[in-house]
Amino acid sequence: MANKLRSVQVEEATSAPTEKNRLKPENKRTSAPRPLAWVRFEPTERVRLVLGGLCVLLAGCMFVAFFSHLFVWQNDQNLVADSGIFEFLTNKDLVAHNLLGRFGALLSHLIIHGSFGFGSFALAYMLGLFGLRILGYTFAINYKKNYVNAFVLMVAVSFTLGFLLGKWSIWGGMFGYFCSSWLMGFLGVFGTFLVLVFAWFLVLRVYFGVKFDFEGLFEGFRRDSTPEPLRTPARGSSPTSASTLFTPEPSTLDHTLAPAPTFAPTHTRTPIGDLPLEVHTPSPEPYLTPADEVPPRNKLRTPIPEPELELTPTPEPELELISTPAPELPPMHPSLPATTQPYDPTAELSHYQYPTLSLLDPPTSNPLKMDEDELNRNKKQILETLRQFGIEIERIRATVGPTVTLYEIVPAAGVRISKIKNLEDDIALNLAALGIRIIAPMPGKGTIGIEVPNHNKETVSISTVLASEKFTNSTYELPIALGKTISNEVFVTDLAKMPHLLMAGATGQGKSVGLNTILISLIYKKHPSQIKFVLVDPKKVELSIFKTIERHFLAKLPNEDDAIITDTAKVVNTLNSLCIEMDLRYDLLKDASVRNIAEYNQKFVARRLNPEKLHRYLPYIVLVVDEFADLMMTAGKEVEQPITRLAQLARAVGIHLIIATQRPSTNIITGTIKANFPARIAFKVSSQIDARTILDTKGAEQLVGRGDMLLAQGSDVIRIQCAYITTEEVEQVANFIGEQQGYESAFILPEFVGKDGDQSHKSMENIGEYDVMLADAARTIVNNQQGSTSLIQRKLKLGYARSGRIMDQLEALGIVGKFEGSKAREVMFDSIASLEVFLKENDI
Repeated sequence: MANKLRSVQVEEATSAPTEKNRLKPENKRTSAPRPLAWVRFEPTERVRLVLGGLCVLLAGCMFVAFFSHLFVWQNDQNLVADSGIFEFLTNKDLVAHNLLGRFGALLSHLIIHGSFGFGSFALAYMLGLFGLRILGYTFAINYKKNYVNAFVLMVAVSFTLGFLLGKWSIWGGMFGYFCSSWLMGFLGVFGTFLVLVFAWFLVLRVYFGVKFDFEGLFEGFRRDSTPEPLRTPARGSSPTSASTLFTPEPSTLDHTLAPAPTFAPTHTRTPIGDLPLEVHTPSPEPYLTPADEVPPRNKLRTPIPEPELELTPTPEPELELISTPAPELPPMHPSLPATTQPYDPTAELSHYQYPTLSLLDPPTSNPLKMDEDELNRNKKQILETLRQFGIEIERIRATVGPTVTLYEIVPAAGVRISKIKNLEDDIALNLAALGIRIIAPMPGKGTIGIEVPNHNKETVSISTVLASEKFTNSTYELPIALGKTISNEVFVTDLAKMPHLLMAGATGQGKSVGLNTILISLIYKKHPSQIKFVLVDPKKVELSIFKTIERHFLAKLPNEDDAIITDTAKVVNTLNSLCIEMDLRYDLLKDASVRNIAEYNQKFVARRLNPEKLHRYLPYIVLVVDEFADLMMTAGKEVEQPITRLAQLARAVGIHLIIATQRPSTNIITGTIKANFPARIAFKVSSQIDARTILDTKGAEQLVGRGDMLLAQGSDVIRIQCAYITTEEVEQVANFIGEQQGYESAFILPEFVGKDGDQSHKSMENIGEYDVMLADAARTIVNNQQGSTSLIQRKLKLGYARSGRIMDQLEALGIVGKFEGSKAREVMFDSIASLEVFLKENDI
């Protein structure tokens, strides 16, 4: 009875129309929504303004930082990773490229890279929407639904990008990578793909209201509304069941795992995660114990047998001493008359002989042999090291190269790649080898690569590389044979497509040999009329060996005695002269209505361009700078500016740059220079910071030296053993060319006068006698009131060298002013009458 009375009283109390209950519905209709009702906190107006403003401000900062991070993430992420969060926040010397500085770089690194990747923009959207809600902005939207939709979209985008890219990057973030990796290990790639498709279907249909019309897909399969009567099978025939129609064929996959035990026929292999770590304790000889001798902890579990080592033999190319034939000319243009012969740029040196391979030393090392004991020993130690950390391997294969051997492993299902990458030092310790490098995953393969230096390294001779079929039959514009890859294949690439090359390496690691290899490759393949070299050698001894080929392959400034540039002031003038040559070439391309040097030369060879309009055959120009750090220390911006301009624009007109330095620091290889050199070669460097400076990734500090290098072209990094060429071999090739008939002089670059007045104080004593066209040139200059060499060329139809000499004479006579870079010279006479009086007084 008491319970009944108590229940009646409670019902009356809850149903009684109190003052608070009567006002509650009215307050819901008239009062503003409570943005922080879920925390049971009613903020004041001032608190709402401050809290809402901070949320909106932080959301805007996140948008700006995230958007900027997409373009500069490599530099900022490397700074955070190398320095650490505390040093990154406190060290004023660290400069981030994010628009919000170090704060934006750290915020983007922690949220984008460390959480949801590209989907993290949804966090900024949700925070901004929440701030506007606190400030009292009421929109005709469902805030709760927008929060949920943004969160679901953020998770879906992160997971999708992590699955598609297959690696931890800024696009999918840590969440997308680890979730997709776990799901692929659990369901496989195809199963994960089906889950992903189904998830996107639900997201688009449920959360965003997208309707999918599936009726049109099955329009042709509709039946009549009248059901078809059942048909009984004919006598003597058996009805076909659904199970017999869809009976799967036996699997033909070749599994390399151990067969299942007879007492458990339903299991094909033992889950690797069940194998405890403590089982694989090292024995007195831990690195030589076979995998079969490791006792399993549980008898019901079958250990994975040790995989067999698969060797990938690479045949050694046969060495044939052959001479490189002269390159064929481009085909005649269809519109060219049959009676007109194409222009031959090699006609002036028609008797030029290409250097032969007999000038080079034959290979001194024996063909590459595989040391079976070393391969098996390294295999066992790699497997043992991985098993100590609970990592099982399904298959392993070895590819022997001249310097290193690549061991490709396929880990068992469920093994994270990052776990193997972190064992680089442990594997190097167990193998007692320097230069261990892990590539996880291998580009284009479903394997993980471990590069281990060979105990007996092979020297890759330059004669072997130049005699290879890849080089002799190459159709590249500027082919260079760098050496051999880790698969013992000759590597040949095109400098014209790089289009510029940045080289770095510590002293004595093969940088100078690499420069000689590149130059000799081009000399063996190109005619002197097709390529010219501008050699800059601050050390004065590295490139001086090429002095004998000055009249064949080298280029220099006018009135210079030595074609090998060693003086810093002359280097600045030469770089600016190349900029002038680049501008002149672009003018020629514009007049010829072509886009690059190949199309221009093809037109000129087909005689579709008129030499009387100053058109000429354009050879490729390759600028080689050794010890670039010395130039940056002495000249600085005077060197950096023309180098940057050439790197940005000179590709189309056939001017290519090769810059080498032994100190790849950020004050030497600046951001503007680095951005325009997509192709980079790194020999062994002293630290990981130097490796990241030159390659944007680590690895160069793990090289073994003596020509071992990494070539980065875009996102691909290739390990190559550089071809070795001795100083005597270079001398023999240079002397063979120098003894032949050459041009009258080296290729003359346009004149440039520096700020110090070089070549500006000219007198008639060092200029020579008056040119017969001097008076006409002076009248042309005064008539047009423009003192430029190109004007004399166009109006008087003279060559560039002669026009330059006439301009020097006009300057010495005081008719024009000094050279002022890209500007036209000042004209000192206002009228032809005053000029005629001056010419008559000087008997010109």
